[in-house]
Amino acid sequence: MSSERDIADAGTDPRAALISRLDVSFRDPAILNMALTHRSFAYEHDVAETNERLELLGDSVLNFVITDVIYRRFPTYVEGDLAKLRSSLVSAPALAGIATELGLGAAVQLGRGEEMTGGRDKMSILADTLEAVLGAVYVDRGIREAGRVIRRLFRTRLKAAVGADVPKDAKTALQEIVTRLHGVLPSYETTGEGPDHAKTFNARVSVCGRMYGEGIGGSKKEAEQAAAEQAVVRLRLEGSDVDGGTAEGVTIDA
Repeated sequence: MSSERDIADAGTDPRAALISRLDVSFRDPAILNMALTHRSFAYEHDVAETNERLELLGDSVLNFVITDVIYRRFPTYVEGDLAKLRSSLVSAPALAGIATELGLGAAVQLGRGEEMTGGRDKMSILADTLEAVLGAVYVDRGIREAGRVIRRLFRTRLKAAVGADVPKDAKTALQEIVTRLHGVLPSYETTGEGPDHAKTFNARVSVCGRMYGEGIGGSKKEAEQAAAEQAVVRLRLEGSDVDGGTAEGVTIDA
């Protein structure tokens, strides 16, 4: 496809391997470099631009494409059902999973501190960087190519949604799991810091005194949802799951 992809096939360059797995050719390599530049790297190396603007853009592009796909492919879903399905597909754990499959952690540029604390495997960094990379694809190649990449990356997860019940938001799902397993409610501890116009919230959720999830968001609700998403993933890894259902009359094509 490109000389970059040929390099990836040799297995010598994490960034080229990422390009190969994305199956996209960037006209301007600098836009991908920006998408892979975490703020910790920029701070330590006096780099002016980070991937945060591309992350914001990529988040919007991703939500648009996924909403368009599920609107067309799930014709019996009402607005609330579509919103819940979209939320589950583009949640931080889901995006981090796709990023891991792409080998994104090996390609991101991190500062020394993040590197030493396992930043390449952090869910938030992986999810945010994937959004930035999708934003870079949109800027460099346009909405058609960005849509193609997103649909291909999410194809398996969209197929898995067929035959499943309408997904619940993370806090509801977690509450149902915990009450079924332990007969109690999950406990949230949420704190906020920063000025009122740019406050950041950190939430922790515990089950029977054990911390299962932690999340950060621009609101208390966002932070608690992120913490609940992480807790649901961990509980499922321990063998717990949300009860499933069926959805009829829906097909997902390649």
